[in-house]
Amino acid sequence: MRLRRAASRFANHGWAVTPGSYFNGSRMACDRPTCWASSCHPLLPDLSSGVDEADWWRERPHSVLLPTGQNFDAIEVPGLLGSAVRGSIGPVIILPTDRWVFLVQAGSPLRAELAHRTDIVLHAAGSWVPAPPTVLPEGQVRWHLTPAQVKWNLPEAPYAQKALLSALVHLDASFLDLPLTVRRPSTVARPSTMEAALRRAG
Repeated sequence: MRLRRAASRFANHGWAVTPGSYFNGSRMACDRPTCWASSCHPLLPDLSSGVDEADWWRERPHSVLLPTGQNFDAIEVPGLLGSAVRGSIGPVIILPTDRWVFLVQAGSPLRAELAHRTDIVLHAAGSWVPAPPTVLPEGQVRWHLTPAQVKWNLPEAPYAQKALLSALVHLDASFLDLPLTVRRPSTVARPSTMEAALRRAG
């Protein structure tokens, strides 16, 4: 019921929404015998096609996915970076894998200082992000800032990226202030949850 209400709320505000696989207690399933994807993935090949919220979420707790590149793009970053951003810069989703997703106006590439990082992902045309209250194997997707809290306004992408870059610089500076005995070499970031799911789903 909560998933269906969420899908309807997004659709009523003009945001594209599409159903995804659902958590069956052990993995993300979709009941298609030819599908072997075990992580969150879309059910429809055309992410932009309209859906009937009442039908899709009546019998199964399908995840609620928001296609990107249409109403907005999404910038996915590590939780440490996301939580370091100052102020309110639009709707922000927190994934249970401690990844933060900033929704921004569509159409802008990542600036070079962010694009070279493997732990920062831009979701644009052809991609998607899971929306609350979708449940993944790691836990429930939730909001840090809801669309209602920012009156459904999306920040311009350059503004959001500037805020992320400022937070990144602050974190790097804080790291350099630590004693050498406390510092640890950075590890290679895991691929984004959605990026990995898209690869598995083909």
